[in-house]
Amino acid sequence: MRTVQLTLDEPLVDEVDRVAAELGTTRSAFTRQALRTELKRLEVADLEERHRKGYEADPVELSEVAEWEDEQVWPG
Repeated sequence: MRTVQLTLDEPLVDEVDRVAAELGTTRSAFTRQALRTELKRLEVADLEERHRKGYEADPVELSEVAEWEDEQVWPG
C-alpha cells in the first residue's frame, strides 16, 4: 500500500470517523472502500452513457424486437 495525504474539512473527517467506528473499521479502510465504490459507480455511469449514446446513434427498430414480444408476458 501507499500512504497519501488528503486535505478534508473537519466535519467530513468527524463523520467518517463516526461511521467507521460504527462499522468497526478504520478511517483508512472506510475511505478505501468509499473510493472503490465511487470509482465503480463512475465506471457504470460511463458505460450507461455510452450505451445510451449508441442507441441514440443507431435506434432499435420495432422489427428487431417484435419477435420477442410474447416472451415478455408472464404466465398466469
